[in-house]
Amino acid sequence: MGEVTLRELETAVSGEVAAIRAVRTLRPAGGPGDKIFPPTYVAERGATTKYAFEKRIIDGQEVQTVLLDSVASQANRLEESLLEAWRRKEIQFPIVQVDFSKSEGLEDLEQITSLQAPHRIADAILRDSVLDGTLFRQSAVGRAFTDARQNAATAMYKYCPTALIFGVWDSTGPKGGLGAKFQRALVSEIVGYNAVAGVKVGSRIDPLQIQTKAGPVYQAADPSQEWTVNLDEAAKDAKGKPIVFARKGQGKGNPAAINHGNIPPTIDALAGGVTIDHAKQTIVLSLVALRRLRFITDCAGNTLNPEIRPAAEGSARTSLAALALAAMQFQGELGYDLRSRSMLIPEGGLQLEFLGRDGTSTTHELSHAGAVALVKEASERAAKHGMNWDSEPVTLTPTPKLEQLIRMSRELARTETEEEESN
Repeated sequence: MGEVTLRELETAVSGEVAAIRAVRTLRPAGGPGDKIFPPTYVAERGATTKYAFEKRIIDGQEVQTVLLDSVASQANRLEESLLEAWRRKEIQFPIVQVDFSKSEGLEDLEQITSLQAPHRIADAILRDSVLDGTLFRQSAVGRAFTDARQNAATAMYKYCPTALIFGVWDSTGPKGGLGAKFQRALVSEIVGYNAVAGVKVGSRIDPLQIQTKAGPVYQAADPSQEWTVNLDEAAKDAKGKPIVFARKGQGKGNPAAINHGNIPPTIDALAGGVTIDHAKQTIVLSLVALRRLRFITDCAGNTLNPEIRPAAEGSARTSLAALALAAMQFQGELGYDLRSRSMLIPEGGLQLEFLGRDGTSTTHELSHAGAVALVKEASERAAKHGMNWDSEPVTLTPTPKLEQLIRMSRELARTETEEEESN
């Protein structure tokens, strides 16, 4: 079992392999029996938990499982791993980004890339930005990707190849539901096995022993003081009555509203975490999906004639496969700290199963250096066939109306928070 080579990947992509799979066993960082917390969902129709429990058939037996990280969430984490490597200049591939660094009051947003936007290159953040003074959709780049389709995918490959890996549907573009639609080729999910629901408890002991009935507590007339128990210092409403202090979820007019006093012990059975025997991350890269991508032209816009087209298409698909494998390797390096109290540790390194069309399989390894080299070699080989990637990002700037909408939203959020705290 050795490191994946470019030749092996080219052979796999050419048609001998149906998919590349990696299955990693993960265990709670706290050790056996340690509780972890899955993502929560709205509990509907009599659900007894906010977690996604389901029965799965494992080796012919029903096993209680719980979803620890969904396909969509995993896609975001894989994209994040590629973005980090791109920012470190370890690998190079095309990215479209919106630069907020010169937008007054929005500098904290920095750059939002096609790897971060929810709908990737088809996202409204990019749609409502401009490229060299032209609305993105009306620019040459925007028009090219809008017209991309599965049997003419060069524009998507040239400007946003990761959309061909993680999938994209341009459903809100000028073509509506008929807009560019590319299936997800790389799918990952993390599931916990033999899952048992737990409970979560909470309480607070106030060392000052302030009683919950103490008060009343008023909103202070002086905003810098926030609250007061002195009636003369209280803010008054239109009728001259003192305004009691309130904060959402914290009581009204009592010490709890200002985070003082005891909180009686409570039990939460809907989102109390789980214990599991182990977890598994299953990642599948469909080479069948990549082979469905067709490229009529090279990245310079030249028509690929029948003699050179197969090699050009193969090199482009191989570059996409290399980028997907790099995402798989880099994600493991970022770690599996999924959310608060949900950290998992993988057992062993990344092993890739090349699944043949006839059901046979071979196993390969991939290291960080190997992933970097594979992307570099594959993209360089593709460039020789006219399928070259531009390492410089396509940088857009937000339109004034988008900037104003963000500012209005932030102001609304601030105002609503103040109102909630005063009611």
